[in-house]
Amino acid sequence: MSAENAAVVNIAREGQVLVVTIQNPPVNALSQAVRQGLADAVAQARSDAQVQAILLVGSGKAFIAGADIREFGKPAMPPSLPDVLVQLENSDKIVVAAIHGPALGGGLEVALSCHYRLAVSGAKLGLPEVQLGLLPGAGGTQRTPRLIGVKAALDLMLSGRHASAEEALAMGLVDQVEPAGSDARTAGLAYANALLAQNAPVRRTREATALADKAASQAELDAAKAESAKKSRGLFSPGKIIECVQGALDLPFEQGMQNERKLFVQCLESPQRAGLIHAFFAERETAKIPEAKAAAPRALNSIGVVGGGTMGAGITVAALDAGLPVVMVERDAESIARGRANVEKVYDGLIAKGRMTAEKKAAIMARYSGSTDYAALAQVDLVIEAVFEEMGVKKAVFAELDKVCKPGAVIATNTSYLDIDAIAASISRPQDVIGLHFFSPANIMKLLEIVVPAKVSADVVATAFELARRMKKVPVRAGVCDGFIGNRILAVYREAANYLLEDGASPYQIDEAVREFGYPMGPFQVADLAGGDIGWATRKRKAATRNPQARYVQIADRIAEKGWFGQKTQRGYYLYPQGARVGEQDPEVLAIVDAERQRAGVTPRSFSNAEIMRRYMAAMVNEGANVVREGIALRPLDVDVTFLYGYGFPRFRGGPMKWADMVGLDKILADIREFAKEDALFWTPSPLLVELVDKGENFESLNKAA
Repeated sequence: MSAENAAVVNIAREGQVLVVTIQNPPVNALSQAVRQGLADAVAQARSDAQVQAILLVGSGKAFIAGADIREFGKPAMPPSLPDVLVQLENSDKIVVAAIHGPALGGGLEVALSCHYRLAVSGAKLGLPEVQLGLLPGAGGTQRTPRLIGVKAALDLMLSGRHASAEEALAMGLVDQVEPAGSDARTAGLAYANALLAQNAPVRRTREATALADKAASQAELDAAKAESAKKSRGLFSPGKIIECVQGALDLPFEQGMQNERKLFVQCLESPQRAGLIHAFFAERETAKIPEAKAAAPRALNSIGVVGGGTMGAGITVAALDAGLPVVMVERDAESIARGRANVEKVYDGLIAKGRMTAEKKAAIMARYSGSTDYAALAQVDLVIEAVFEEMGVKKAVFAELDKVCKPGAVIATNTSYLDIDAIAASISRPQDVIGLHFFSPANIMKLLEIVVPAKVSADVVATAFELARRMKKVPVRAGVCDGFIGNRILAVYREAANYLLEDGASPYQIDEAVREFGYPMGPFQVADLAGGDIGWATRKRKAATRNPQARYVQIADRIAEKGWFGQKTQRGYYLYPQGARVGEQDPEVLAIVDAERQRAGVTPRSFSNAEIMRRYMAAMVNEGANVVREGIALRPLDVDVTFLYGYGFPRFRGGPMKWADMVGLDKILADIREFAKEDALFWTPSPLLVELVDKGENFESLNKAA
């Protein structure tokens, strides 16, 4: 064994057991040296007559958390993981995996090629490759269904979720579970020696019999295929995973492995993989901000929330779920009772679904308190204002917080658009003020835009990112402007949709084109869900500052004037009879659109869905470039993550800026210049986009420079 392999794979004989410890920090990823070390360990066990069993265990906090991401995009180095695992499974001496912490992707595939598996409570087992546009490529699609059946195997592989040790035991993925805190090496040694004492046979997973009832297995596969077609619309790798499992059902193991390899390579070559890999890395980069290098977070042991409406309650649940005590303040007893009810409703929903016990809810709610007196916030470390989106209302709340909050408390506003510099300037401690723009529902949506005003202290920014980490949010640093990153860009591509509507496309066709692209909903469906009154109020707020030269489409105003605010009023762009969640097309809306076209002197023309998306995406990318150029977003990847986690952008496309790189910035700039012949003001190319095209560079080059 080479020195490098020996460093990452330690081999020690304990009696009849060869203990093989993977020690490749931080997560024991399957680097080339680890793969070679495992192959060498199997060879050593085979040649040592005193060894009767092999025990695989991980050092530190993980068994093996998967492939080595440092090798992504580089030429594959031998030995390949599938080959190593065949050697492991073919061992004529029993092989035991002792799993603690994560056993994910290739890590679980290693465990599956062992003959027996023990897990320590708290372990996480999963095959998350689908999230990177891939499939388990080292026998996972062949061994897993043979061991636990088609339904359970496809559930793991198509969702990419993690199973607990206890669930893994129930489904037959592992053979034994040890209590939390047990030492995996000690437990694994005891288990291996017990198996030897029983003369336990070599038990190869590829020979497991969960697929014996072929008709039942095929029925489960067909059901999963139908479900996946609905859930994974437009995605490449889920279909390939299903094909692999069909191979496990129809083919001998070796041919099934060849089929898996062929389909794995197809996934590798899919453009979706590039988008998904970018999304994976981009999410990990957004927390790398200048302030985190400059300062440590302040103490963060308690939270205050002002406002108990939908947003305030959602933020409260997110904080409670993070283990923090929360004090909610509302204006009167009736409002605080309603705020508490809004919080409890979330937990009652979980209880109704069997995902929480009444006892757990009671324990969480013990950390909640409500008050009508701002003085109740005197000792909290961080307070989040979540009241009505109006500057006067916000400033009044901040004046109260300035009086009662202790020195050094972080004071945050959950505004979507308003000028946080102006809010900060209205109190005596602007250095403590930050924007925390949660997305609704705040306890579910992962994105948190952390908006950094001019005078804020670096440690306040670091504290906001620490709060995001505890809440398991994906944080993105944003500068102050109208709408920050997401809503500022949204306003522009929403305007492009309005122009398409007035120029001849129907709201229903535009929504269909956007859904075909991969969004869960189109812009007019989203408007109906959010409530047309909100957009109407924003347009009225901005009316005085609107450029009189800019084209303004009034269709949304005509609909709002009728009191049609979307789902809440049972009609908006769509009809929602009896409170239906899915809308029906409305001929009266089309009549309003026609009338507005005539008033504006527009002769309608037809657009293909592809033409709709050319304009929609060009507007999005162009404004994204402006946001990066102005420093509102640190890097293009911050724009991507904002749209992936806050606006339903299809993950397999990587985000708008990554999508633009894949299409070609020169093509997008050419489109913008073509559209500018109709409306030079709206379609002004971003200077950053022009500069990148002139230099032959792309947005990715700016991610690397940051």
